[in-house]
Amino acid sequence: MINDEIRAKEVRLVGAEGEQIGIKPIREALQMAIDLNLDLVNVAPQAKPPVCRIMDYGKFRYETQKKEKEARKNQKIVDIKEVWFRANIDEHDYQTKFRNVVKFLGEGDKVKCSVRFRGREIAHANIGQKILERVKNEVEELSVVERQPKLEGRSMIMILAPKAQ
Repeated sequence: MINDEIRAKEVRLVGAEGEQIGIKPIREALQMAIDLNLDLVNVAPQAKPPVCRIMDYGKFRYETQKKEKEARKNQKIVDIKEVWFRANIDEHDYQTKFRNVVKFLGEGDKVKCSVRFRGREIAHANIGQKILERVKNEVEELSVVERQPKLEGRSMIMILAPKAQ
C-alpha cells in the first residue's frame, strides 16, 4: 500500500536515505513524503505500528522488475533427455546412443536411459541391467546416478544427472 491507501493511525517512519525517523502520525508522515516529492510506502504492514518508508515507488518497482528479469535470464532450466536402448543392441548403435548421452550431460541436462523390452525379452532383464551398468560406468566422471536401474513395466530406467563443476 502506498500514500493514501495506508489506513493506520500511526506508523514507524523510515526516511529516504534509510534513517529511522520514529513513530509519527500518518498525516505527518504523508506530508513529509509529499514535501520531498516522494511516496510513502508501507513495507511491513503486519508490524505494530506498521513500518512505512519514504521512497520513489515508481523507481523502486522498476529496479525490482529489472532484478527479477536479470535473475530469470541467468537461470538454467534443466531438461530431462531420454535415450532408448534395446536389449539386443549392436555395438555401433550403442556407441551412437552413448555419444548422445555424453552430449546431453555436457549441455547440463539430465538423461533418462531406458532399455525397452519386447515380447519374451523381458525374461532376460539382466541383459538390460548390464547395458545400463555399462553406460553408468562409462560416464561416471561426467555424471552421478540420480536413480539406479529399476524395472518398470516393460522398461528398465536409470536417471543420470550431470556432476556439478
